[in-house]
Amino acid sequence: MTETKSYCISKTLVKQAYERVKSNHGTYGVDRQGIESFEKNLKKNLYRIWNRMSSGSYFPPAVREVSIPKVNGGERKLGIPTVGDRVAQMVAKLYLEPEIEPIFHTDSYGYRPGKSAINAVEKARQRCWQFNWVIDLDIKGFFDNINHEKLMTALEKHCTLEWIKLYVKRWLKAGTQTQQGIEQKEKGTPQGGVISPLLANLFLHYAFDKWMNMKYSDNPFERYADDIIIHCRTEQEAQQVLQSIKERLAVCGLEVNEEKTKVVYCKDMIRKEEHPQHSFTFLGYEFRPRFSRSMKGHFYVGFLPAISKTAKKKITTGMRRWKLHTWTQYTVKEIANYINPVLRGWINYYGHYQKSELYKVFSLLDYRLVKWYVKKYKGIGKKRAVRWWKKLKENSNTLFAHWQLSYAKIK
Repeated sequence: MTETKSYCISKTLVKQAYERVKSNHGTYGVDRQGIESFEKNLKKNLYRIWNRMSSGSYFPPAVREVSIPKVNGGERKLGIPTVGDRVAQMVAKLYLEPEIEPIFHTDSYGYRPGKSAINAVEKARQRCWQFNWVIDLDIKGFFDNINHEKLMTALEKHCTLEWIKLYVKRWLKAGTQTQQGIEQKEKGTPQGGVISPLLANLFLHYAFDKWMNMKYSDNPFERYADDIIIHCRTEQEAQQVLQSIKERLAVCGLEVNEEKTKVVYCKDMIRKEEHPQHSFTFLGYEFRPRFSRSMKGHFYVGFLPAISKTAKKKITTGMRRWKLHTWTQYTVKEIANYINPVLRGWINYYGHYQKSELYKVFSLLDYRLVKWYVKKYKGIGKKRAVRWWKKLKENSNTLFAHWQLSYAKIK
């Protein structure tokens, strides 16, 4: 604190916060100002944020509502803050995260430093060998239904900086710009805000993680934000735990999505009972009985994860949207340079388990490349284009990231 400022906030940290926001890219908010426009008066804009936050006079603008289509239909509502507000939220996050990160549960993986979705999938894979039953838990509209009062109670328990508590209250109350005008929120935190995942983790730490540790310490779980898997020994135990969770969430102002929540039997070559549910999807991976090969070369049926049908559809939809056959102004090398970063991201994540499930997915991309060759060099038939593709792959098998996989051949 200085003689003229109410709160001591580092100017250096404000600059660091901007660099983080810039590296995350993202679109514009209600002011329609993107990163490039913000940078034209960067020094002035960052000083304004620091000055207002330090004096207690920073008031966040409304967030812009954006509808994101879901792969299986429907829409997800995101609240996009302005660039300046994202910087302000990042400043608060950089101060707050080191304070509350140590309290979080070991099996909370979402949006945490040093933890990833693959860590959560791997832990779920291991525990599905040990436990016969799983509760695949879905919380209905979690981000939209977070109770502000309960969240602030949790925040005040761990946060010593008054300015963070002040601005979190303002961020929670900031309106949402919709087509009908600005809507004020009495509950929830925008899914799209910089600080929202941290606040959501804090809320569920008390609403779920800590409660589970106290009441059902023998039932381990993996949680990535509001995606939760709980392991049980028997169907009866699973049903009992699920009912108790429903009651607990209701106390916290949350509701279980009855349509998506299910109790699953982890069927494999040893666990052979017949039950209605023997598969679930977690973080883009579908767990179900699968043929696999051991390190000694023996085949067996295990309850194992692999890329889900929904994730496959997401990838193929993404590839179709590229419309590669229309990129006739580019060389094949230029196309590879453009799409390889995306391909590597898909392969690195979804190829972590049962990589063979990606073969057919990426065969579609090769069909697109053949189609591109036919259109670029008019008069060339498909058979000649396929020969070109085979020769190119043979001589330059590292040109496209997916060519380092084995997959179905084009005929």
